Amino acid sequence: MVFSTKSLKGQQHELANSLYQLNVLQQPSSHGEQFPAFAARLREHDLFPLTPTGTTILQINVGKMCNQTCKHCHVDAGPDRKEIMTRDTMQLCLDALQHSPQITTVDLTGGAPEMNPDFRWFVKELTNLGRQVIVRCNLTIILANKKYNDLPEFFKQHNVHVVSSLPYFMASRTDAQRGDGVFEKSVKALQMLNAVGYGKEGSGLLLDLVYNPTGAFLPSGQKALEAEFKRRLKSGFDIEFNSLFCITNLPISRYLDYLVQSGNYESYMQKLVDAFNPAAAASVMCRNTVSVGWDGYLYDCDFNQMLDLGVAQSAPQHIRDFETHALDNRHIILNQHCYGCTAGAGSSCGGETVK
Repeated sequence: MVFSTKSLKGQQHELANSLYQLNVLQQPSSHGEQFPAFAARLREHDLFPLTPTGTTILQINVGKMCNQTCKHCHVDAGPDRKEIMTRDTMQLCLDALQHSPQITTVDLTGGAPEMNPDFRWFVKELTNLGRQVIVRCNLTIILANKKYNDLPEFFKQHNVHVVSSLPYFMASRTDAQRGDGVFEKSVKALQMLNAVGYGKEGSGLLLDLVYNPTGAFLPSGQKALEAEFKRRLKSGFDIEFNSLFCITNLPISRYLDYLVQSGNYESYMQKLVDAFNPAAAASVMCRNTVSVGWDGYLYDCDFNQMLDLGVAQSAPQHIRDFETHALDNRHIILNQHCYGCTAGAGSSCGGETVK
């Protein structure tokens, strides 16, 4: 089976993202004013050029195939996507890690990373190297097929840190974003994870949830929302978890399609621009993370990866040439979507960046 061929839909979305970057994100607003360049805002606060603080996290997209087609997905993942990381590329990642002891965490994402046929082998090899493994699990994959039903036990065996998307603690809002029946399946999957110890105090098995707003607005305060999620999930379903990560939707891929089609693009971008926080800008995840695409190419973050904005030419371009010194001395590639990570309390794959 050939996994490296991009689907027609994938090619179309990549072209659309490129056109949006060149046109929509740079267009003047209806008031005749152009949104200020993100780089210019950084200059105002002596943060340009933006440079790494030292790479400690390798985030690896092991494929865009997914059992869901969520409306907010910046990866444009789905069942029809054919882009899957091969074992050879995974081995290159392992080789790079063997020579990079300062990288202590490997963050596996997708798509649904569990759908990669070499996923379990890769997790085992990563844990054998002594790395903490994070898996971005969409929860429903655990119930999608019998071969995935034992994932909670597998995660426990390898002390995987599970991070799962749950748009809300009610079915209506969750299903509106991720599809009919997703909330019910997510609840069952969370109960299965709880049953093996995930999210339980003293177990050491971390289970974190991710919240993305369903409309054209910014997330509310993470601490208060986490308390509400914990109360509602415990009382309604006897579910426990460790932390809630609030993540701002970035104006790319399907979410950008939604903003443009619904006429909310300009107002949403203005919200991001107005909420720019230099403290959040100083703490963006691209300063300590390198993102690896399914084909092994390197990016400053998962969002740049989806826009095909590779790392600076001064740095290695592919995992086969991975070298932390050169990567840690690069300039991070910026564009207007970066406003999403610096709005308000900031946004990263670990939630708010300013406490």
